[in-house]
Amino acid sequence: MWTAVTLALLVVGVAPAVYLAARGSNIQRLIGLQLLSVSGSLVLIGLSAIVNQSSYLIVPLVLAVLAATGTLVYTRLLTPHIDTEEDGQ
Repeated sequence: MWTAVTLALLVVGVAPAVYLAARGSNIQRLIGLQLLSVSGSLVLIGLSAIVNQSSYLIVPLVLAVLAATGTLVYTRLLTPHIDTEEDGQ
């Protein structure tokens, strides 16, 4: 069962996230990165359940913390570009 759920998360979660992160506006890329980090964490949790190793759960925990921090940094760096796009329209 965990294998099917993890495979479904890869198809339904990671594929659209990679597409959004690769294409689109700045906001769409940010949303894609957030979706990718959440989907990646869930896939890693599913993989740890498949191999029945609870020690593997530290990786998704660290990914979740770093993804939230990375999003804040990315948003801070992106803010001047968003302001200039709004002024240009």
